[in-house]
Amino acid sequence: MKTSYAGLFLLIVIIAGGAFAQAPSPAETRAREIVQVLNTGNRAEFRKYVETGFGVRMRGLPVERHLNFFSSTYESSHGFEIAGVQDATKPNQVTLLVKNKLTGDWDALLVAVEPEAPNGISGIGFRPPKPPAGEAKKLTEKQAGQALEALVKKLAAADVFSGSVLLAKDGVVLYKGAFGMANKDFDAPNKVDTKFNLGSMNKMFTAVAIAQLVEKGKLSFEDPLSKFIPDFPDKESAEKIKVKHLLSHTAGLGGYFSDKWEQRSRGGIRTVDDMMGIVKGEEKLLFEPGSKWQYSNTGMLVLGKIIEIASGQSYFDYVRDNIAKPAGMTNTDCYELDKVNRNLAVGYDKQYTDAGVTFGNNIFMHVMRGGPQGGGYSTAEDLMKFADALRGGKLVSAETLKILNTAKTDLNSPEYGYGFFIDPKYYGHSGGFPGIYSNLDIYREGGWTAVMMSNYSRGAAPVVNKMRTLIEAVGNGK
Repeated sequence: MKTSYAGLFLLIVIIAGGAFAQAPSPAETRAREIVQVLNTGNRAEFRKYVETGFGVRMRGLPVERHLNFFSSTYESSHGFEIAGVQDATKPNQVTLLVKNKLTGDWDALLVAVEPEAPNGISGIGFRPPKPPAGEAKKLTEKQAGQALEALVKKLAAADVFSGSVLLAKDGVVLYKGAFGMANKDFDAPNKVDTKFNLGSMNKMFTAVAIAQLVEKGKLSFEDPLSKFIPDFPDKESAEKIKVKHLLSHTAGLGGYFSDKWEQRSRGGIRTVDDMMGIVKGEEKLLFEPGSKWQYSNTGMLVLGKIIEIASGQSYFDYVRDNIAKPAGMTNTDCYELDKVNRNLAVGYDKQYTDAGVTFGNNIFMHVMRGGPQGGGYSTAEDLMKFADALRGGKLVSAETLKILNTAKTDLNSPEYGYGFFIDPKYYGHSGGFPGIYSNLDIYREGGWTAVMMSNYSRGAAPVVNKMRTLIEAVGNGK
């Protein structure tokens, strides 16, 4: 058999091309190692890899923090199958497209490495996945509800998720369900009407209350803080900070949960003035108002005091009368936790150890009573009512709602409006703390509302992501 010189040359090129195929980048190599270690589910292997594969900065963090990441990720996935590289456009960083073995859903694992050899890991996280072409299937609304139920049942059976979920379109519930225990001491199950801690989601109510007072002419978004509280955090700063800065986390105030808060008896912190007493004398302006974004619980607390001054009511009475009642939210309030409050879920934080998993509750970690910055309670059904009331103009006008749910780029707040996180497709808020993981997405079009409330610290992110994916699969949620 004869072979032409041209054919022989082509064959050599093909062989050479295969022999000299581009090697994986250091970031991709590390990312594949991470998946391999994760898939063992073995804490001893996790610990060994942290010691040998992590970079200087990451090794400076508590090793238990890394081990908990590995353990919780394995528990919520049972490991991953690698489909390939999703993104490698940034130097020293790669995102792998992986399939979750527990749920069968797609995830995207981001790994960053140090630029110098041996390229120790400098960061790990998850990003929105981009499934392979042809994977996405069009679903009916009924199928979306069924798919959500199937996912939550898998997570609950693995004791990854405890809480309630609700998916609705145009005010019609496609699926709602509750899983896990509201109180493990008494084997009391979560129900659809169980009240879960909102975490920071109270910030939405605070922002809506401020917007209502603006509509009533009681105040303005441009008002300086000095108009209401002349000396907080000091006279000069109070004149610089405006209401709009407090609403958008651009005021330059801090986080509220300070050493002073840790050391004070929680039983004596019940009013907004009690809460203000925690930060008075502690807060200093961290940056010029409007110059940058930094999440601030103190800023939202201060807005609660402004609401009291402008309305003449306590913050709690105002929100109850002007937000909860008009929206029909009968199971939402800032309950005092040393009183009888029926059907409240206890928050639980999983603690991963070499001996196994244990649970601790957050009863002595959290606030005695929630407030303008967070810590109240609600149900999945009540949060749907809140979303519907916002859309229907029962709480503020359509024009005011647009002000609330629009990013404030002029204040260096590109992903946060006034009291709401902002996405091109939806707006809402999340809440997190040990034993708390809650989220509300209100879609701008299509009438979609997605609610997830959990009394576990972790494990609920797949539920939130699934609902967003299902809404896309049905359509009309753009």
